[in-house]
Amino acid sequence: MSRITAVLGPTNTGKTHYAIDRMLAHRTGIIGLPLRLLAREVYDRIVKARGPSVVALVTGEERIVPPRAQYWVATTEAMPDFAADFVAIDEIQLCADPQRGHVFTDRLMRARGLHETLLLGSDTMRPAINALIDRVQFMRRERFSTLSWSGTKKISRMPSRAAIVGFSVDDVYAIAELLRRQKGGAAVVMGALSPRTRNAQVAMYQSGEVDHLVATDAIGMGLNLDIRHVAFSSTVKFDGRRMRPLFPHEMGQIAGRAGRHTEPGSFGVTGEAGSLDEGLIDAIENHRFAPISRLIWRNPHLEFGSMDRLVESLEAAPDHELLVRGREADDLSALKSLRDLPEIRDRVTTAPDVRLLWDVCRIPDFRSVSPAEHTSLLLRIFTFLQEGPIPDDWLARSIGRIDRTQGDIDALSKRLAFIRTWTYVAQRTGWVQDEKHWRAATRTVEDRLSDALHAALTQRFVDRRTSVLMRRLKQKETLVAEVNDKGEVSVEGEFAGRLEGFRFRADSTQNPDEARMLNRAAYEALKPEFHLRADRFYNAPDTELDFTEQGGLMWGDIAVGKLVKGSEPMKPGIEAFVDEEAGSEIADKVRRRLQHFIDRKIAALFEPLQAMGRDEALTGLARGFAFRLIENLALIRREDVATEVKELDQDARALLRKHRVRFGQFTIFIPDLLKPAPTRLRLVLSGLWEGLAEFPESPPAGLVTIPNLPDVPASTYTLSGYRPAGERAIRIDMLERLADMLRTQDTRGGFEANPDMLSITGMTLDQFANLMEGLGYAAEKGERPKARSEAAATAAPADPAETDHDHPLTEEESVLVAETRAKWEAEQAEKKKAAAEAEGVEDAAAPDAEAETEIFYTFRWVPRQRTPRGQSGTQRQDGPAGAFGGQRTGKPKGDRPKGGKPKGGKPGRGKNDRNDNKAKTFSSRPPRPEKKADPDSPFAVLAALKDKK
Repeated sequence: MSRITAVLGPTNTGKTHYAIDRMLAHRTGIIGLPLRLLAREVYDRIVKARGPSVVALVTGEERIVPPRAQYWVATTEAMPDFAADFVAIDEIQLCADPQRGHVFTDRLMRARGLHETLLLGSDTMRPAINALIDRVQFMRRERFSTLSWSGTKKISRMPSRAAIVGFSVDDVYAIAELLRRQKGGAAVVMGALSPRTRNAQVAMYQSGEVDHLVATDAIGMGLNLDIRHVAFSSTVKFDGRRMRPLFPHEMGQIAGRAGRHTEPGSFGVTGEAGSLDEGLIDAIENHRFAPISRLIWRNPHLEFGSMDRLVESLEAAPDHELLVRGREADDLSALKSLRDLPEIRDRVTTAPDVRLLWDVCRIPDFRSVSPAEHTSLLLRIFTFLQEGPIPDDWLARSIGRIDRTQGDIDALSKRLAFIRTWTYVAQRTGWVQDEKHWRAATRTVEDRLSDALHAALTQRFVDRRTSVLMRRLKQKETLVAEVNDKGEVSVEGEFAGRLEGFRFRADSTQNPDEARMLNRAAYEALKPEFHLRADRFYNAPDTELDFTEQGGLMWGDIAVGKLVKGSEPMKPGIEAFVDEEAGSEIADKVRRRLQHFIDRKIAALFEPLQAMGRDEALTGLARGFAFRLIENLALIRREDVATEVKELDQDARALLRKHRVRFGQFTIFIPDLLKPAPTRLRLVLSGLWEGLAEFPESPPAGLVTIPNLPDVPASTYTLSGYRPAGERAIRIDMLERLADMLRTQDTRGGFEANPDMLSITGMTLDQFANLMEGLGYAAEKGERPKARSEAAATAAPADPAETDHDHPLTEEESVLVAETRAKWEAEQAEKKKAAAEAEGVEDAAAPDAEAETEIFYTFRWVPRQRTPRGQSGTQRQDGPAGAFGGQRTGKPKGDRPKGGKPKGGKPGRGKNDRNDNKAKTFSSRPPRPEKKADPDSPFAVLAALKDKK
């Protein structure tokens, strides 16, 4: 005969542990538990003891059944109905629960083991069990630890290892948010969580990662947690129908979670909960509660002859005074709703149909959207099942809509509730075609959503950094910090900031108290890192360092310092970006390395200037002029030093020319220092010396002319190596080459531009006219018949890029340009031939020359009144002796070599009288009007190649 034992007592008496030991003493056994969460916990414990091959787990949404299963762990509703040597039902006091009580009452009265049956629960069930079950034995188990009242506490003063109980999702979230801000965070445990999410949250609490737990009354159902204090945030709850006060035995069950094994526990209230009366406090402390006098019951003997008869059997009255009918359960409510639908009445005509309909109605309403929507889903599932298994494509679509891990906590919680429906469906035998596949698929989706929900809960309600700091601060332990190879600094495994060069940037999300602790710990960890990094920086090659156009000093992509004004323009100072906490030794080391770098950079780029400053052969006026060049970083407008230039004799000029100084018509300069790298550095050094708040940026390399912007000072153009003239500014070396050409022209009689002039400037005729007007010439526009041959008309214009001697083409680029030029010329010939044929001209090579005209300009020098020295801008065009040296004949004087011949003059000029005012034209063909650039021309290709440089 089976032995029936009721093991009763308060929480923390080891009842569940005793039941597991008794079950493992038998060959087979079944244990029913109130929560899926608790069932999973017990399953894991038995698997650890006996191995997974003999342990089965059966819940509404999970089914793990090995072929040789001996021990079955299940939720109370899912307990298998077969004979086993041992049967146990945990938390038997739930027989009085309004919603689930009828299930526990049925197990109390009918579930029996062949050899032993255990009923585990509260002492309040003793009278009911004794009245309903014959020959039952009672075993009283005492609590291992004491439980005491601790009064009211604010959440901000909640002790560590405390659980705060709320009775709604909103309350739980609000409390957890407050704990995150004040205590570093909390784990969240609710009955609606999946076992995977709940276990992850509990593990976070049990490991000490957070010191607080926020939970619903689900923690009262046998979950074994290391809780020292339980605080009620409310003493009323919504039971599905109405708000009601908590029963004393419910409060005792929850408060009893405090104190595990022999550790004492305490309970109290917080938030808006009022203090408890003395009688209730005494009952909870001494575990004395009024006996349960009514058990919820529902008829277990159902009739499936028709839907009406099934409803009648479900609503049958009990035949014992301790048993009462509970509220209408969800499955019965769904059955009544479906029974009233015409399509159901037409389809459900036999007992198997009624049984199938009842099985469908027992699908829990996990989604809790609305009764009507739940009924609609049940109708669809029942319709499918009458024809066979649920179609795979429909099930796949339904699951696919849920399989998304994006969204907030509420969205993820809803999807978890939805997937529980399909997990339940997949567990039913015969409801899907491939049960193994769909059970795995729904489990995978649930696990994925569970992990996402755990991450979302942790992200929202846990500030790991604050939690760690608070715990370590309380324990007065030294915080452990480290730096990874990316410069990320972590304290106790939590990100604290980033090391940028030699400066620590703390995480901006810290509160002030936390920031102080983090920074102190971080700097302790950074001490060796500062030394290692300083050594690596000091030994780094110059190729790893650079300066920005605003004077910043970079080590790779990290700013490590900046240039500051020094004693001389070419001797700037250094400000290193090093935290004070790194120490003066590190700062001095970084500063010395940066000073070495910039000194070598200046020495390499301004070598001609520095060599000139060291040349002891320069004396007198030559030495003074050399220092003027050094102060102006190798560029001086000639009109600014007109007097000094006149005073220099040929010997002094020769000494300066040895240092590559060129006395140009507009500028005294050193050609090598017009290259992009020296220009970029010159603008930075000049900006430092002048104390500018923002330094001008150097023009793009390789451009002959750039726009002349009205808000840019003329001195900036000079430092950049350009001279403003009209709407554009022309590069100084190209302007001097143009001046050499103009020296051969009669500026009084007038002259026309030749192709070489346009080639040097890279301009169209109209643009060149504007440039010449900016240089002090009057331009007269004219029109005349075109007298050139067709071959000349179709020839490609001179390539302005060919005049850029600072950036010669590579062999590969030259081949590409040549190929492109040939292609372009062939296309031009085809276009002209097609145009001639369209106009009916037979000989395209000999069009009517008289039928076309061309535009030309005549330029004449216009002397202007001298402006006071020091005036800047483009209006002051005449140099120290006129426009280009300003001789009375109107021809520029220029910087001529000994012998008196003009520099740059063409050989074979013949008898060209200086006083001859007759206009000279050196062009074999006048320049053509500007045409739209052909993108396929070789010059467009060349320009693209130079841009890549």
